[in-house]
Amino acid sequence: MFVSVQIVFYFLLNFLFSPVKPVALGVVKTQAGLISGVKNQTGDVAIYKGIPFAAPPVKALRWKAPQPVKPWTGVRRCEAFGPSPMQTDPAPFSMWSAEFLIPKEPISEDCLYLNVWSGAKAATEKRPVLVWIYGGGFNSGGSAVPIYDGEAMAQKGIVFVSINYRVGVFGFLAHPELTKESGKNTSGNYGLLDQIAALQWVQKNIAAFGGDPKNVTIAGQSAGSMSVNCLVASPLAKNLFVKAIAESGANFSRGTTTLQQAEQDGVKLAQSLHASSLADLRAKPAKELMQPSQARRGPVTDGYVLPASIAEIFAADKENKVALLTGWNEDEGLLSGPLKSAEEFRKQAEQQYGADAKTFLELYPATDEPQAIHSQYRLSRDMIFGVQNYTWAQVQSQKEKQKVFVYRFTRKVPATGEYVKYGAFHTGEVPYAYDNLKFVDRPWEPVDQQLAKTMSSYWVNFITKGNPNGPGLPEWPAYNSSSSQIMILSDKPEAQPLPDKPALDFIAAKMGGK
Repeated sequence: MFVSVQIVFYFLLNFLFSPVKPVALGVVKTQAGLISGVKNQTGDVAIYKGIPFAAPPVKALRWKAPQPVKPWTGVRRCEAFGPSPMQTDPAPFSMWSAEFLIPKEPISEDCLYLNVWSGAKAATEKRPVLVWIYGGGFNSGGSAVPIYDGEAMAQKGIVFVSINYRVGVFGFLAHPELTKESGKNTSGNYGLLDQIAALQWVQKNIAAFGGDPKNVTIAGQSAGSMSVNCLVASPLAKNLFVKAIAESGANFSRGTTTLQQAEQDGVKLAQSLHASSLADLRAKPAKELMQPSQARRGPVTDGYVLPASIAEIFAADKENKVALLTGWNEDEGLLSGPLKSAEEFRKQAEQQYGADAKTFLELYPATDEPQAIHSQYRLSRDMIFGVQNYTWAQVQSQKEKQKVFVYRFTRKVPATGEYVKYGAFHTGEVPYAYDNLKFVDRPWEPVDQQLAKTMSSYWVNFITKGNPNGPGLPEWPAYNSSSSQIMILSDKPEAQPLPDKPALDFIAAKMGGK
């Protein structure tokens, strides 16, 4: 009875003192308690930021599976993003300007919060739900990045949810003592467990925001896309979603670290910090744990969250069955070292591929210096991203009743100054897909606005019904390995055969992806 009076009182105050009639979702009852949000400027979207979906993973809960939120009394104001996960200070990185990065503060281990944008006028509407998972190499990122804003998608009928998860040493540290104390004989996948906990929160609470828990799509880019791949493979995520969008990232031929390897890395970290026990590690200040020398951390094949490698799980047909939309960008090659001369590139090919070097150099030619540079960026793109999502598309297309739609984003993102050279860069498609060009300071042209309208319509259609096609859109055929038709997302979107399929087949075979 107290809750009912409280809600009525809240609505009465809004009706009397607000110039805009409040939407029905002004106060929402979650399982942990009542929350309030804010409305967008046009009053058609309710926005809730910083909703806790798990207890703060600090002190004794550092490196433990996410624990339940402590319920609260009264109405909790959820009007600002919660802290981004603990990581080094954000700074512009090559092709990324500030709109692609988390805010400089707050950043904290207390980071397990999510955000909801909903245009529903009543909790009974059952709108399709999208859960967004950010990238950042599993070492950085957060849901407060401007290009991840959910208002535009909410205005198109989607309940948009963005989530935080632990990254770096806080999200993916494995250690024998952690494995022993877990009760599951596992450690190292706390970031993935955070994602699963957020999806469980969605199942329990999203109906109160007008969302349909039976029509949830997970989506992510880069490490977020790799996370989507892991969630589709994980038995712990069964029945938490029915569709997946994977933008530039998967784990088929790259694989994940084994638990034994990850535990050895954890022991080395503890030794370097002069920590003789798990208690010592938990007592260390967060910044002391973020050593520049530590190895890159990410998902672990731990026998629990991931019972086997991604490739093995899919080969055994044990993944969660979903409709899939996946692809990658034209210019997202990320070189880890200096460019090689044409002669050096040819010599390396001969050493690495032996009798197959001739075929390789036909696919990635290096007859002169400009061609060698272009081939090195193409090869980097294909090995890091292209072959992973291509292999997933190939595997998915061979399974009955599981459609897959593949894209290649080729629009050279308009830019000035140093950003011009990056073209259709890594992450460049995100503001188009979620209709968020307004958050990025670039010299946009009418063709960019139209492409954002087209791409976001494809994404909305897929989130809604598992098929991107709809009235007024160029036809996007489902992918199959014989015709290999994909959608080229460019100045003039059109379907065509995958342009570099022979090169991807070659790399996939060499990397063990086929």
